[in-house]
Amino acid sequence: MSETLLSVKNLTLDIPTGSGTLHAVRGIDFEMKRGETLSIVGESGSGKSLTSLAVIGLLGKSIKRSADEIRYDDIDLLKASNRVMRDLRGNRIAMIFQEPMTSLNPAYTIGDQLMETLLLHRNVSKSKARARAVELLEKVGITAAESRLSQYPHQLSGGLRQRVMIAMALMCEPDLLIADEPTTALDVTIQAQILRLLVDLTREMNMAMILITHDLGVVARVADKVAVMYAGELVETGPAEAVFATPSHPYTRGLLRCIPQPGKTERGAALGTIAGIVPSLVGDVTGCAFRTRCPHAVPACREAIPLRGTDNHDFRCVHADGALSKEGDAA
Repeated sequence: MSETLLSVKNLTLDIPTGSGTLHAVRGIDFEMKRGETLSIVGESGSGKSLTSLAVIGLLGKSIKRSADEIRYDDIDLLKASNRVMRDLRGNRIAMIFQEPMTSLNPAYTIGDQLMETLLLHRNVSKSKARARAVELLEKVGITAAESRLSQYPHQLSGGLRQRVMIAMALMCEPDLLIADEPTTALDVTIQAQILRLLVDLTREMNMAMILITHDLGVVARVADKVAVMYAGELVETGPAEAVFATPSHPYTRGLLRCIPQPGKTERGAALGTIAGIVPSLVGDVTGCAFRTRCPHAVPACREAIPLRGTDNHDFRCVHADGALSKEGDAA
C-alpha cells in the first residue's frame, strides 16, 4: 500500500446559478498520510464542507466537479463507479456530519442505524453487529449502551447524538474519518470531550482524519497539518506548528488575532476582527480574493497568485513572509 492515503490535485467545483457560475472551490491541492490529521479551516461558506463531499462523491447533481486527481490509496475516485463509491463510503471512508439530529433517521432506533453500516459492508450476523454497536457506544463514552440501542434520536441529548454519530462512523474501522465541524452545536464542555475522544480514537485505530472547522483554537490542539481556506481556495497550508508559529498569509494572521492567546491576551482586552465581507464568487474570479479586506493589498494582488513557500509551509500572497509590517493601500 502507498504511504499516501489520499491525494487531491487541482480540485474545482462550479455551481450554475441564475446570475452566473459560482466558483465555489478553486484549485485545491492536498495530500494525507495514514494516521495523519488535517484540519481545513475557514469562515462559513469558504468551501470546506464542499471539498470533503467532493472527495467522497456526495455532491448535488448540479455541481460540476473537476480535478487532475482524487486518489484514495490505490483507487482513482474520479473514475470510480457508483458501486465502488458505495463500498467505500461508511466502510473505508466515514464521515461525521455537522448536525447529528438531521443526519440520524428519526424513524429508526439508534441500534438499527448503527448495525446497518456493519451489515451492509461486512458478512456478519445481526448478533455480532449488535455486539459491535454496544462495544463502540461504550468506547465513545455512552453509559448503559445496551439500552440505548432501542432508543430513537430525539430521546438523546445533542452530545449523545454526536457520540452516536462517531460510533456509527467507526463501525467498520475506516482508514479515513471526515469530521465536518463535529462540535458546532455543542456546549463548550461537551466540545472538549468530543475533540479529545476523536483524537484518542484516531490514534488508537491509526486513522487519518480530516477535521473541518472554523475554530483555530481547536486546530492547535489536534492537527498535524493545517489548510486555511478562503473564498474557495487554499491561502496557506503547512504543518500545524509552522502555521501557528509563523502565519504567512494576512487572512491566517487575521484569524489568529480573533482568538485569545493563553498568557498573551489580557483579561478584558478586545479581540481582533477582520473587516469587510467575503467577495462574491459568481463570474470571473481573479487575483487574491482577500485583497478587498487586506490592509497590505497592492495592485499586484489583482493578478493570479500561486502558492509558494518552503519546508511544506506554503502561502498564497505577493508579500514575502515577514514583509507585512507595513500596511499598504487597498487594491
